[in-house]
Amino acid sequence: MPDSITCPSCGSEGTGHYCSNCGASLVDAKCASCSAELSPGAKFCHRCGAAVEVGVPRATGDSRTNALPWIVAALAFLALFAMAAGRGFTARPSSTVDGSQNALPQAGLDDRGNTTDDAAGVRAPDISNMSPQERADRLYNRVMTLATEGKVDSVQFFAPMALIAYRDLAPFNADERYDMGRIGEVAGALPFAKAQADSILLANPNHLLGLILEARLATIAGDSTQLHSYERRLISAEKVEKAANRDEYTRHQDDITNALREARKSLGTKP
Repeated sequence: MPDSITCPSCGSEGTGHYCSNCGASLVDAKCASCSAELSPGAKFCHRCGAAVEVGVPRATGDSRTNALPWIVAALAFLALFAMAAGRGFTARPSSTVDGSQNALPQAGLDDRGNTTDDAAGVRAPDISNMSPQERADRLYNRVMTLATEGKVDSVQFFAPMALIAYRDLAPFNADERYDMGRIGEVAGALPFAKAQADSILLANPNHLLGLILEARLATIAGDSTQLHSYERRLISAEKVEKAANRDEYTRHQDDITNALREARKSLGTKP
C-alpha cells in the first residue's frame, strides 16, 4: 500500500498525485492542460493557470495553451467591476480620483496633452511616448496608491488597464509577477495573485517577494498556519537573498522591510 503523504496545502493525509480533500497536487503531478510539472500543494498551474482537480489524468504529448490565460481570466473578473466604476466616473464627476470625467488623466496616461496629472499640476505624459515598461510601472503605482487610499472603485477601474499593460511585458520575471500579484490581490482576483506567487517560488523557493505575496494572501484567507510558515521562510531567507542584490528587492524595499517587521512581530522573534 502506498505511503501516506501530508498535503502541503491543507494538511490532510493522502496518497497518489492529488489531495482528495482539497485537490492540491501532492508529488510527481502534471497539469492536465499543459503538462507542466506542478509544485507540491499547487491548486493552479503556474504556467497556464488551469485549476488542479482531484483525479484529473495527466496530459500526454505537446500541449500549447492560450497566451496568458491568467491575465485573460483576471481581466474578465475585473471587467465586471470596471464597468460599474466606469458608469460612476461618467455619471458622477465628483466621484473620480481627480474630478475629471476622463479616466486617462487619473492614470497619468492622457494622450490629449492638455490635462494635468492629479492635483500636482504636472502635465500628464503622452501615452504614445511611453514604453510598455513605463506604462506598466505607472499603472502599478497608481493602483497601489488608490488601494492605500481605500478607493475601491478606482482600483477596480484601473486594475484591468494595469494588467493589459503588463501583458505586453511577457515572458514575466519575478518582479513583474509580484506586481501583477499585488494588483490581483488588491482588486480581489486572488486565484490570479496566487498563481503569480506560486510561479515566483517555483523558480526560487526563497524569493522574498514570492514569500511576501504568499503571506499576504494567507492573511486574506485567514490561514494562520500558512501565514506563519511563509513568515518563518521569509525571515530565514532574508540574509542570503538580500546578499543577491536583486533589482526587484531594491524596487520593493519598503514592502520587504514592512513584511519582515510584521513577520518578526507575529512570530515574536528578534530583529
